[in-house]
Amino acid sequence: QVQLVESGGELVQVGGSLRLSCAASGRTFSSYAMGWFRQAPGKEREFVAAINWSGGRTYYADSVKGRFTISRDRPKNTVYLQMNSLKPEDTAVYYCAAKSSNYGDFKSSQVYDYWGQGTQVTVSS
Repeated sequence: QVQLVESGGELVQVGGSLRLSCAASGRTFSSYAMGWFRQAPGKEREFVAAINWSGGRTYYADSVKGRFTISRDRPKNTVYLQMNSLKPEDTAVYYCAAKSSNYGDFKSSQVYDYWGQGTQVTVSS
């Protein structure tokens, strides 16, 4: 069992930066691949970024590539999402997710086994 708790979401101005954190509990966290998803009002949940168990492979949505960086600190059981050059369209609830397999699809929400409760990011113009 893995439990995930996100933090770091807040109101920020266009062009600003935020770092989201996802603290995980559970003995097997270090073996899980991790992902970040987001959901804006009235829209489907969408993939943002993912990282494999070792941190050696990362994946990004085209909309955030070059602006967002996913990383993990395995001793701290924490995954981060550094978000720079924020835009109004980045406004959403951001969710952290974990999946036990480190192979195959990383971008579909359906392959993830555990989810956090979400943290709100609002980018104001």
